[in-house]
Amino acid sequence: MPLATEIRKKIKSFPKGKTFGYDDLRIAKNDYTTVAKALERLKNQGVIKKLSKGVFYKPEKTVFGELKPDYSELLRPYLFENGKRVAYETGTSLYNRLGLTTQMAFRTKIASRKKRININRENLKADAVKSYAEVTDSNYEILGLLDAFKDIKTIPDCSIVQAIKRLSSIVNELNDKQTELFIKYALMYPPRVRALAGAVLENLGTTPKGIEQLKESLNPLTTIKLGVNKGELPNQSNWYIE
Repeated sequence: MPLATEIRKKIKSFPKGKTFGYDDLRIAKNDYTTVAKALERLKNQGVIKKLSKGVFYKPEKTVFGELKPDYSELLRPYLFENGKRVAYETGTSLYNRLGLTTQMAFRTKIASRKKRININRENLKADAVKSYAEVTDSNYEILGLLDAFKDIKTIPDCSIVQAIKRLSSIVNELNDKQTELFIKYALMYPPRVRALAGAVLENLGTTPKGIEQLKESLNPLTTIKLGVNKGELPNQSNWYIE
């Protein structure tokens, strides 16, 4: 099958509104020049639209006009490299989706271990932050959850007590494998995250494998100041939280 025909066939299989790049086409790098020419022809024919350098999408046409990709699709190309996830969305926009705040962020944050991903485009603006661990498809949601623990004092329109209740509810829904990952990656975060993560797990009445590691990682002479009382977090003293 000619390469141009193969590319057209692959793009036809993509849903409308999906963003894609060279990696998504699964084409050898030595064929990129040919691919670029084929994509340019498809763009000129109106089959695809160019979003940014190396990023395209299939436009969706409605009676109200042509729709651009939604926010998550606009962001997606920046979160992957060579087909693998290397970053994830964090900050207020994530905390909104987690039910911690009703505020929307004008600029989002993108966390990655190795890359600094800053975006300043018309409909997409983001600032780079460093993640506490290598980002993968299997851990990025847990890392985002732990970010909320880390930022508990600064989540917009959300008191610490409200945040603890909501985060406890989310943690309570984790399965055994997710809880194991939650503890594993919590150990990579600052003491305040480890302490609160341990307190939340213990307060839920669970004793998952590894919770003792969270306790042992803390300095008993260091107090974590959150401004909560025993009525709000009954086991706070067990985790050196005030």
